[in-house]
Amino acid sequence: MTDLDGTDARILLALRDDARLSGVELAQRLGLSRNTVQARLARLESGDALAPIDRRVEHRALGYPLTAFVTIRADQHRLPSIEQDLAAIPEVVEVHGIAGEDDVLVRIVAIDADDLYRIAGAILSAPGVDRTEVRLSVREMVGYRTAPLLTRIAEK
Repeated sequence: MTDLDGTDARILLALRDDARLSGVELAQRLGLSRNTVQARLARLESGDALAPIDRRVEHRALGYPLTAFVTIRADQHRLPSIEQDLAAIPEVVEVHGIAGEDDVLVRIVAIDADDLYRIAGAILSAPGVDRTEVRLSVREMVGYRTAPLLTRIAEK
């Protein structure tokens, strides 16, 4: 796990604003040496601080305007195979093991209602899945973000 400090946070905030900034441009903008910026970027890229770029690709641009969340109640002993089955469904974009009445939370994207029905059926047919509930997202109210956390670290 990479621990971020204020300098790392400032670099990431600058890249959030313009991901095409070079190391030299970052150094100039932040008042740091080029070597410091290059070393920090190398550490951030080799660690677990930066997610893959596909996290920034909007599913709507790919022709998948619907987002839904599926909760799963599952046979606890089959969770590893359920995880593999879910990963094999292209429209499954995120999977979380959760605590509570349900065991798994799945975020899916779909082309339309028929496609959503097909994907939900594929999830339900996975061995070990006992029950599912599908909830359609009608509007994303707060998207995935880290800028407020980075700002907090940068200001320390």
